[in-house]
Amino acid sequence: MQTFYSHGKLLISSEYAVLDGAQALALPTKFGQTLKVESTSKKTIYWKSISNQGEIWFESYFNIGETLKVTYSDNTKIALRLYQVLESLQQLNPNIFTQNTGFNITSTLEFPENWGLGSSSTLINNLAQWGKVDPFRLLNLTFGGSGYDIACARSKTAILYKKISGIPTISPVTFKPKFSNQLFFIHQNKKQNSRDGIAAYKKSTKYKIVDFDKLNRLTLELLNSQSLEIFKKNIEIHETYIGSLLQKPTLKESIFSDYGGAIKSLGAWGGDFFLATGNLKSMEYFKMKGYKTILSFSDMIL
Repeated sequence: MQTFYSHGKLLISSEYAVLDGAQALALPTKFGQTLKVESTSKKTIYWKSISNQGEIWFESYFNIGETLKVTYSDNTKIALRLYQVLESLQQLNPNIFTQNTGFNITSTLEFPENWGLGSSSTLINNLAQWGKVDPFRLLNLTFGGSGYDIACARSKTAILYKKISGIPTISPVTFKPKFSNQLFFIHQNKKQNSRDGIAAYKKSTKYKIVDFDKLNRLTLELLNSQSLEIFKKNIEIHETYIGSLLQKPTLKESIFSDYGGAIKSLGAWGGDFFLATGNLKSMEYFKMKGYKTILSFSDMIL
């Protein structure tokens, strides 16, 4: 039995623009995904996906021959997507599947799939570890994206991430500000499709010039903020700028205009988690509005 593990992710700065080369601050989470692989003699792949509640939510069988073939699944759409991923893995490592060996593979999430912490990126990184291939290449062949989530999956610390000429540049950094006990992550009760968000960003910025210097500077200022007030100011500047690129109101403007602290969208706007400054008492504001999933910095961040 082989076991592989990858961390989830949260993107703190340069959302969307990280796709085009902006430097981003990203944090690996304490929640991730485990992949267990057991060799068998059945010449098939039996795949089982388990939720954070310990329940099997997806099963599929693949025949191993000259090519992979889906022979059974309880969800055809997911099975075909997984088939594409496994086929890409085989493209990068032609020896990963042989006609003499089969596998029982179990993938287990530590977080609800709708949290948006990287169910796909943690899977890709785990498969890449098993197949001994470059996870960024596997990502490009499958889900696409900037790759910051893959970098987080492999990291034990916060990172500065940037793609230069398509090549990831990853710098481990320390991000645990003295005011971290006043940083909370709140789920919006819905998942945002990253691909939809990216498409909207591409459309809205088609005729705009992204100020990469400004975003790179804000990323470093968020990382190095010495006080909560400075951090809050940088959040507001960042939110306003990304909002102007997307031609959308910020999350605070649209939903939480009467909240006293600062609020920052994380990753694709419109769903998943957002960051709010405050204390345990001020979190009651969000609970009263129906946002029950609230995690402290120490509960969420590795």
